[in-house]
Amino acid sequence: MASSSCNTCEPTIDRDRIAALVKKASSSFYWAMRILQKPKRDAIFAVYAFCRAVDDVADGPIELSVKHTALAGWRNEINALFDGTPTYSIVQALKQPSRDYNLRREDFLAVIDGMQMDADGPIVAPSRDELDLYCDRVAAAVGRLCVGIFGESGEKGLTVAYHQGRALQLTNILRDVAEDASEGRLYLPKEYLATHNISNHNPESVMTQAGFTALWRQLADEAEAQYEKTYAALARCDRRKMRASYIMADIYHLNLKRMKALSDEELANPLLNKRLVGKFEKLAIAVKSFWS
Repeated sequence: MASSSCNTCEPTIDRDRIAALVKKASSSFYWAMRILQKPKRDAIFAVYAFCRAVDDVADGPIELSVKHTALAGWRNEINALFDGTPTYSIVQALKQPSRDYNLRREDFLAVIDGMQMDADGPIVAPSRDELDLYCDRVAAAVGRLCVGIFGESGEKGLTVAYHQGRALQLTNILRDVAEDASEGRLYLPKEYLATHNISNHNPESVMTQAGFTALWRQLADEAEAQYEKTYAALARCDRRKMRASYIMADIYHLNLKRMKALSDEELANPLLNKRLVGKFEKLAIAVKSFWS
């Protein structure tokens, strides 16, 4: 970040670097938010860069005490953001958006709390309520920040954030069972594991057990229901303002539908159970949103 020569001026924010970080880390998010006009796009990218930086702390190969110190530093920075004195470059990039779009301190802190859950983990077979709390913190809280920037900060937008956050996060969990298990994580609820007689003693063995695909499809049906509620909530909003939300929902929903169409054998095979929407498909979905 380049410093201003005037002590009373706002620091210069390297927004191109932030945008590049977003594009590299998440092409789905990038293409959905790229359609926004520049002030809103810059604001959304700054929010994502914050989320990415905090997530890197939670997932990084560092000692737990160091993670705790780093996450405490991010909490202090968010509090400093609302006091007008942040020092981290990414948080400085959030100063203007926070003022312009009335972003809430508690939503930023909720994101950090969600990453704290991962840092203190690994999370293995949480209760259904714990999983819902996790989804709210790491996904719906981000949605609450986003809908404020989109211009739907009222109850209609918050309803979209509630359901879409859960839909997207459940889709990620369903997609990444094998990858998460390789890192000792298992986000599938313990109640469902018990219902399907699946042992969670070794996360990497879950996909090999007889009840896995039935459990997977049960959680996929829940994700599908959240998409239905997301689209119903979006229909009550200004479509022009919420176009980026539609794009994200369409991209992730298509991926869920492709995974649900797999056979049980394919779902249980870590090499075959992802059907990711490609770059050109994402671009096509983004373009199509202007004509819907």
